Amino acid sequence: MERVIVLNCDYTFINTVSLKKAIKYIISDKVEVLKAAPKVIQNSEGTVQFKIPLIVRLIKMIRSIYKSRVPYSKRNVFSRDGYICQYCRKHLEKSEASVDHIIPSSRGGKTNFDNCVTSCKPCNNKKDNRTPNEVGMTLIKRPVQPTIMEFLRKKMMLFNVDEILNDLMNGV
Repeated sequence: MERVIVLNCDYTFINTVSLKKAIKYIISDKVEVLKAAPKVIQNSEGTVQFKIPLIVRLIKMIRSIYKSRVPYSKRNVFSRDGYICQYCRKHLEKSEASVDHIIPSSRGGKTNFDNCVTSCKPCNNKKDNRTPNEVGMTLIKRPVQPTIMEFLRKKMMLFNVDEILNDLMNGV
């Protein structure tokens, strides 16, 4: 499914949403379309037509995306690690990525940013229910809870938002 870039009303990057959710925002007048693809989609009767939005901007400002910290989720771990296996450095597609607990859950390891990393399935299976030291595996870097700004910057890089915004501002 296609993803649509969502910007705050001051043009700061917020996140991406599904095409379906972006269309709902457009219909409810919560966003304005800044850039759209030439392809048109329509309802089954053909009475409503939309160009597929690529970038939308919120009409009202969202003051804070995250209250005090980035919440833990699998998707946020993948974004923090840039979809790169933290053991073998392989670049992963969404379907290939899995979350690995450095200290396994069965041994009291917590499910949080400090104990979870992105892993490819072969590395995750190799490590199994052991620590990386027991298997002879090393991590690229020690995982940490990302700051809000660091996390947003990484998400912007992941979706090439800087390039898209430059193209948008230069009228390409």
